[in-house]
Amino acid sequence: MSSIMNKQVDTVNQSSVPRADDVLELMHGVLHQLRARHARGSVDADLGIGHMELKALGFFANQPGATQSDLVNHSRRDKGQLARLIGGLKERGLLEAQPDAHDRRVIRLYPTEQAQSLHAQLLQQRRVLADQALAGLSLDQTRQLMGWLQHISANLQALDR
Repeated sequence: MSSIMNKQVDTVNQSSVPRADDVLELMHGVLHQLRARHARGSVDADLGIGHMELKALGFFANQPGATQSDLVNHSRRDKGQLARLIGGLKERGLLEAQPDAHDRRVIRLYPTEQAQSLHAQLLQQRRVLADQALAGLSLDQTRQLMGWLQHISANLQALDR
């Protein structure tokens, strides 16, 4: 075969230096893959519970007795959206509302036994998925990845100040 027929690779438009938007696009893709994989194999699919409902349940499982305002401040989501979400969780029997002992106007929210059981199952599934996603990374590499992601998160939070 002559040298004229050898396949040439176009390297003019390729760069070995990743652009910042390439990094963010990859992060977005990884997050999408994690959410899709979690939704396909999780208990929440059987119950018809969405991502935000799971996040809210997790918040109240970790902070029983917190208020709707606490969730709004933590999640930075719309107050009306979260009020509807919490209402739905109460209707399903996953959250209980109790007036505060010192100020009856304040309503404290607690996960029910069913919600705590669901949360424990979902945590276990999340741990298995995390182990699968991080397979092959050493402890040092995992720590390094955590540091990089925390740095990116801090940069983004600084934009809100």
